[in-house]
Amino acid sequence: MARLVLKFGGTSVADIARIRNVARHVKREVDAGHEVAVVVSAMSGKTNELVGWCRDASALHDAREYDAVVASGEQVTAGLLAITLQDMGINARSWQGWQIPIRTDTAHGAARIQEIEGSDLIRRFADGQVAVIAGFQGLAPDNRIATLGRGGSDTSAVAIAAAIKADRCDIYTDVDGVYTTDPRVEPKARRMNRISFEEMLEMASLGAKVLQVRSVELAMVHKVRTFVRSSFEDPDAPGMGDFDNPPGTLICDEDDIVEQQVVTGIAYAKDEAQISLRRVEDQPGVAAAIFGPLADAGVNVDMIVQSISEDGTRTDMTFTVPASDLGKATALLDKAKGQMRYDAIQSEAGLTKVSVIGIGMRSHTGVAATAFKALAQRGINIRAITTSEIKISILIDGEFSELAVRTLHSVYGLDKG
Repeated sequence: MARLVLKFGGTSVADIARIRNVARHVKREVDAGHEVAVVVSAMSGKTNELVGWCRDASALHDAREYDAVVASGEQVTAGLLAITLQDMGINARSWQGWQIPIRTDTAHGAARIQEIEGSDLIRRFADGQVAVIAGFQGLAPDNRIATLGRGGSDTSAVAIAAAIKADRCDIYTDVDGVYTTDPRVEPKARRMNRISFEEMLEMASLGAKVLQVRSVELAMVHKVRTFVRSSFEDPDAPGMGDFDNPPGTLICDEDDIVEQQVVTGIAYAKDEAQISLRRVEDQPGVAAAIFGPLADAGVNVDMIVQSISEDGTRTDMTFTVPASDLGKATALLDKAKGQMRYDAIQSEAGLTKVSVIGIGMRSHTGVAATAFKALAQRGINIRAITTSEIKISILIDGEFSELAVRTLHSVYGLDKG
């Protein structure tokens, strides 16, 4: 017998028929003798509808009341799934975040989990009860509901798995695992059997939409073995109940991967924008004067490239931001031109960041050179480059996005079985 946390996303619980299908997945694990907690998202599209209602009511709405409204989507799903499981003869009970409780900080709308008290859940397991938990929410210090930000149900699931010392956390979604790249761009993309926490963290933060970044961070810190699986496969199909090797992708510690590839996957993020500040004074504190206000305004700066003039007194500073933040960033930079001490500002949207990821890069040379040569042969110009131990990110013109992804996927042999 094992202790499992199963998480089901919005498309998996989009209507009553799909909730019944989810209940069959849960029943399979219960019938196998496992202790089961289930974390659910709101029905597909419901959170967007609730957010829209808040904005229609008031453009400057109270974040605490916003949380009270948008958290209701998950609560509806939890209740409906508990009712469905009860109809199947399973002892199930729904839980809201405050009932466990999942304690968060005070950042309503984007709260972070601080503590989970799992003893009551564990006591109920001993009575044979399935816990159906509303994801995406917790209890703030002001004793009000606090939501965890978009995709927060993934974080809820992993945090609960850590708190109750679950043997595994299964993330059920509309895809059957983590692929070497986006199959919609490269049909030859392959599903991976295993991927390390570090690689998945890079994939998630660099454009892969399978898991929320914070959930992967939590899984890595607490060593929560996490499976990404499809909820749309037949719950009773052969192998679905295989505890050791269920279909999907296991996200695990690097030491659990016997044979490590040099490159594991290719991620990409469209809608990047580039800002260049020309002839910035090369003095201590200037970088802080530029990037500090951007951070305070919530603008996420990514790739930073600096080139110094021949006489060493001036520098050009180029960096990227999400295209959605371009207007806010340039307005702030224009306003603070005197303090930031630059001569001119240039900006351009419509760019794409393509990233090559793999823990095998630590022990292999020539990975970057291979990428640069392959892109050059395709006539793709590189605007900026950043690297880490297990990642190379390349900024290119958006029109070459798919060509670059397919080229890099092929050149590293990821399209071969």
